[in-house]
Amino acid sequence: MKETKAERIDIFKPYLKSKASYKGGKGKAEVMEKIKGKKLYKLSSNENVLGSSPLAIQAIKDDLGNIFEYPPRKDTDLRIALADFYNHQLSADQFFCENSGVAVLEMIARAFISEGLNAIYCNPAFKPYALFTKREGGTIKDVPLIGDDFLLDIDSIFNAIDDQTRLVFVTNPNNPTGTYIPKVQIDELIGRLPQHVILVYDEVYYQFANKEDYTSAIPYIKEGHNVIAVNSFSKAYGLAGLRIGYAYSTEKIARYIAQLQRPFMLNALGMKAAIAALDDVDFIEKTKKLIKTEKPFLYEELEKANVKYWKTEANFIMIKPTMDIHEFEEKMLLEGVMVRPVDNFGAPGCIRVTIGTREANQMYINSLKKVLNK
Repeated sequence: MKETKAERIDIFKPYLKSKASYKGGKGKAEVMEKIKGKKLYKLSSNENVLGSSPLAIQAIKDDLGNIFEYPPRKDTDLRIALADFYNHQLSADQFFCENSGVAVLEMIARAFISEGLNAIYCNPAFKPYALFTKREGGTIKDVPLIGDDFLLDIDSIFNAIDDQTRLVFVTNPNNPTGTYIPKVQIDELIGRLPQHVILVYDEVYYQFANKEDYTSAIPYIKEGHNVIAVNSFSKAYGLAGLRIGYAYSTEKIARYIAQLQRPFMLNALGMKAAIAALDDVDFIEKTKKLIKTEKPFLYEELEKANVKYWKTEANFIMIKPTMDIHEFEEKMLLEGVMVRPVDNFGAPGCIRVTIGTREANQMYINSLKKVLNK
């Protein structure tokens, strides 16, 4: 049959035909057959190895009988709880929530990127920054982090900014390196940004940062700068399975992005759990103490094994093993330890490993030495 002119029209957006996508870390169910009954330590996805906030779990149990009902149409209750959590440095109208930190990032791209516009990110970096920019028809510009400390190349960032730039993505502490950007660099970056560019400040690991010159986005937003801070309940609070994320910004930016939200965008149990988790100070302190205690142990063991690593301000440590990283991943899995190659994050030859309990960390070190024949 002869093709008509109408049939030759391509109705698909060219930037959505790419097969490129973000692939999250593997789940336990995907690998159980390979470990042949061994105990499995999942250190590949930066989850909270202590589990979930007990207050959040109780909130879920208390509300289970109501799941036949729709949840609230809006995220108002969670935004009010967030304003309380931040001691009213920000109003409830400066927050917006979504199903995970990744969904928040996607909303930001939808709100500000379209065909002909561009965004900047700094590799090594979280891949969805680039993915969501491209999905909206935009162009992504990579201005790599510099040096062994992975600092911002601020002059190069500003050389890359043009009239079509709308977003600059910065992660602090950074994923996958675990390093951080000192406040003096953030000050300079924000101070030089033109008015048509927004800094997307991904701070989902902020609870683990201990450096005195680390900063959240709060002071900049209070001053009215074009900054959006992205956060998640998946890491420190241990609610990764519920997919709850939020962001805060100036009221003007937050309410603009919130127009993209669907009614009933948050599930009822997730919202109840997140609100309860914000009050669980004991669980967060216990989580932070574990990470702070286990970091020096792992540093010492990695040095003994002569494995290159980067000191971290997050709940994971990036290493550079002396073998192919995918072979390393597979061999570690056979020992019962899940780790994450981060070459697709712009860190070739590197592996990211979640900081676990002492038992999990000891198993990780024992397995690493065996795999590398140290």
